[in-house]
Amino acid sequence: MEKLITFSINDLAKITNHRSGEIKFGEKILTIPKDTDPIDFIKSSEAKFVLFGIPEDIGVRANYGRPGAASAWQSAIKSIANIQHNRFSKGNQIIVLGQLNVKQEMKEVENLDFNDIDDRSKLSQLVEAIDKEVSHIICKIIQSGKIPIVIGGGHNNAYGNIKGAALAKGKAINAINFDAHSDFRILEGRHSGNGFSYAFEEGFLKKYFIFGLHENYTSKSVLDIIKKIEDRVRYNTYDSVNIRKEKDFNLEMVTALDFIKNDPFGIEIDLDAIPNIASSAMTLSGFSIEELRQFISFFAKNRNATYLHICEGAPDLGEDKNSHLIGKLIGYLVTDFMKAQNSIVP
Repeated sequence: MEKLITFSINDLAKITNHRSGEIKFGEKILTIPKDTDPIDFIKSSEAKFVLFGIPEDIGVRANYGRPGAASAWQSAIKSIANIQHNRFSKGNQIIVLGQLNVKQEMKEVENLDFNDIDDRSKLSQLVEAIDKEVSHIICKIIQSGKIPIVIGGGHNNAYGNIKGAALAKGKAINAINFDAHSDFRILEGRHSGNGFSYAFEEGFLKKYFIFGLHENYTSKSVLDIIKKIEDRVRYNTYDSVNIRKEKDFNLEMVTALDFIKNDPFGIEIDLDAIPNIASSAMTLSGFSIEELRQFISFFAKNRNATYLHICEGAPDLGEDKNSHLIGKLIGYLVTDFMKAQNSIVP
């Protein structure tokens, strides 16, 4: 946990807007006390969820995407701190662990050029280093009996989430990915486009369902690979569900859940699947925010749901007046996940 920057009660106080007659999440959320081992505190706490931020966009840069995803964590935690604590969702169910310390790595990539083969290799090596840290932290959280909610960074971090969860569970896990892209590309060095293929190849990912692939942005080679392993990797397309109406959104969720539900599974959310959300691969066409919220609520109601990962949102790429809205959206998704998890009958 050397690369962890813990989130203090003072950090929380600075971002919580107090208002008379109201109780905000920021007044109830738990933080790691000073001079306390984070894992010991997590284990002894009655809180169910652990918030963890990854403020990087190195994997996105390594995938020739637009940087900016590093800013999502700061935007999200500020919004989450100002959600109302009430009978629908309670702030004291959350421990804010903190964020991964990637300051040095982010500094190193400032002047790297994806088009330079040596620089591309350096980018991939930095992603691998982040992979190790993420998988270690996720493993420790799950071993402590808690549910990680991971925010920020590129979709390269799916690999660390999956590996960490698999190590904690002692077996390969499944994943459902709400995404316009498969992120199942060739093993050409780590980046945000091959987190799932690396996790699959290395035996950490058992079954994988991609929900809402965009037909225009999925290569023939990826489709051919998936066809050969369709007993373990399946998908539907956004076009078939919402454009041609060949498939029903709700029935597709049932189909996807049936595919993954018999083992622990991670819920992966790529915000570039939502139209007009500032991200590394912004889209004009896609599922609505309401559909995404329904998706999270549906899958989180299953007791095998092991973690939630919300990535690729890039407030820094949005218009200044609207940049805070990505944090607000993430806040909705986090509480939808919590409410669904809390509805599971013991």
